[in-house]
Amino acid sequence: QVQLVESGGGLVQAGGSLRLSCAASGRTFSNYDMGWFRQAPGNEREFVEAISRGGGSTRYADSVKGRFTISRDNAKNTVYLQMNSLKPEDTAVYYCAAGFNLLRGTRTVNYWGQGTQVTVSS
Repeated sequence: QVQLVESGGGLVQAGGSLRLSCAASGRTFSNYDMGWFRQAPGNEREFVEAISRGGGSTRYADSVKGRFTISRDNAKNTVYLQMNSLKPEDTAVYYCAAGFNLLRGTRTVNYWGQGTQVTVSS
């Protein structure tokens, strides 16, 4: 079992930055792709960005290209999402996820974090 706990959410003005962290338990962290998803009010949960097991590859949604950067530190069992140039439309609950094929069209999420709220004001 893998437990994921997000932190770093909050309220920020448009154009600002936040860094989300996701701390994972267990010794199997490096077995999984890791990713971030978000769900805004009235919307379905959507893919944001993912990183491969060893951290060598990433994939991102067009909506965050050039603004968000995912990274992972397998020694610390932690994945990060650096969010820059934030926009009001980035407002959502952000969820950390561990699974397989997260960088591909078909994704399988085995574990979800509890979510952390990000609110961007204009």
